[in-house]
Amino acid sequence: MGSFSIWHWLVVLLIVVLVFGTKKLKNIGSDLGSAVKGFKDGMRDGSASESSSTATAQVGQDKAAAEKTTIDVDAKTKS
Repeated sequence: MGSFSIWHWLVVLLIVVLVFGTKKLKNIGSDLGSAVKGFKDGMRDGSASESSSTATAQVGQDKAAAEKTTIDVDAKTKS
């Protein structure tokens, strides 16, 4: 009574397949797999280039600060 038998799980699986369909379940599985792969690649790339990315971020912040103080104006002459 405490645990489900294999027959209970087969009935649940059959209901899920009937509700969602095999094509949608396949798409969900492939989307989940690509998301996990992308997460793993991001973690691997992030830890390898962590020190170089902080220097790049500081340079980007300096440029952004310089752009905020610079005013670009096109002067027009009155005729």
